Amino acid sequence: MRFRKKPIVIEAVRIPNQDEMIEHGLVIGFFMKYKFEDFTIEEDKGYNIKTIEGTMHASPGDWIIRGINGEFYPCKPDIFEKTYEPAEANK
Repeated sequence: MRFRKKPIVIEAVRIPNQDEMIEHGLVIGFFMKYKFEDFTIEEDKGYNIKTIEGTMHASPGDWIIRGINGEFYPCKPDIFEKTYEPAEANK
């Protein structure tokens, strides 16, 4: 049998690379918006995020996704690009 993902809208933010450090405020703001505090900023300027599957590391350039049940998890850029596209009402 074959299945297709249902079309859902998620929220996500990309972790900036070293030359984009000013944008780290966007990541922190994303977490604060949902009162999510289960993360730490690491030496590589990535984040360790407590997920439903355990603690996962998100490196600069990765995306952090807020899933349909309010959970947070990291996603590598290549997988993100293959899986997601901008939603019409991108707010």
